[in-house]
Amino acid sequence: MTGTQQEQVHLTLKQAYQLSFDCLQFNGCDDANAHAATQCMVTAEGDMCHSHGLFRLPWYASSVKSGRVNGSAKPSVKQLAPAVIQVDGDRGFAPIGHGVGHEALADCARANGIAALAFVNMFHISAMWPEVERLADEGLCAFAFTTSYPYVAPAGGMKPLYGTNPMGFAWPRHDAPPLVFDQASSAMARGEIQIAARDGHLVPETAGIGPDGENTTDPNVVLQGAQLGFGGYKGASLAMMVELLAGPLIGAALSSEALEEDRGNGGPPRGGELIMCLDPGRFGDPDNFLSHGERLFSDILSQPGTRLPGARRFVNRERTAKEGIHIPGSLFEEIQELIG
Repeated sequence: MTGTQQEQVHLTLKQAYQLSFDCLQFNGCDDANAHAATQCMVTAEGDMCHSHGLFRLPWYASSVKSGRVNGSAKPSVKQLAPAVIQVDGDRGFAPIGHGVGHEALADCARANGIAALAFVNMFHISAMWPEVERLADEGLCAFAFTTSYPYVAPAGGMKPLYGTNPMGFAWPRHDAPPLVFDQASSAMARGEIQIAARDGHLVPETAGIGPDGENTTDPNVVLQGAQLGFGGYKGASLAMMVELLAGPLIGAALSSEALEEDRGNGGPPRGGELIMCLDPGRFGDPDNFLSHGERLFSDILSQPGTRLPGARRFVNRERTAKEGIHIPGSLFEEIQELIG
């Protein structure tokens, strides 16, 4: 059954939230952890980024039920240096730790002009833009990097070594939503390939290769082989950079080490995330940095066919708040079974 033929279930965002919250709570999350993870997934659904929405809920739920993820995690904050904070995720999902570390990171950036948060001992399988967007909403500039399981081959190689290793960036604006983007260093996000496989769609030949290095547009073959970095060696180099920033730099696992720890159980990767936050008001042009940035955005939008990265998500967000969302009937049934 293809994506166009498959029955779709309509949900308001409130119904989507309750469905996810009940599922996570039923499978072992306490209220705080269920809320944090659910809010992140429903935000993604509202932005119409389905690969990070309820599509991921079965993975969340089964990971808590199996005991791999701590559904009652209580992350803790530690100051490692004047501008460096560490959050220990207590083996929980990333969103609960983001809530704990946000204020400490923002305060540290305002005090020093720049600050970094090293997030360890956690499971990051959510969208990355919420943590940087929240900082930009407070007038700060932010970067974020995290790893995953090894899915991406190094340049010239055929075997998975790097994660899809996404990076997020957010820039504050006056009288407009912040500029926010979140993108994998692979040509396609893993979830997008999985959804293509589920719905019977092909993927671009640049998305990945088969187990023997053969070119393919079949997402199932890519999932058995290796994904490729966007732009060839350029994306692979960025994937390597993220491995170092979100792994050895902060004392967290490489993507390959996360797979070794999993030992074939199929749960999410335990790893790290590096978030860097800058207070533009403490740099060289504190009075004009916002208007100067708007000059660039204006120049971009003056060219027909352009839009600012992430702008479509804000449009979708307004629309789905009124109209709700649709998810595949098969996913809805799978979630209902997880609730029992």
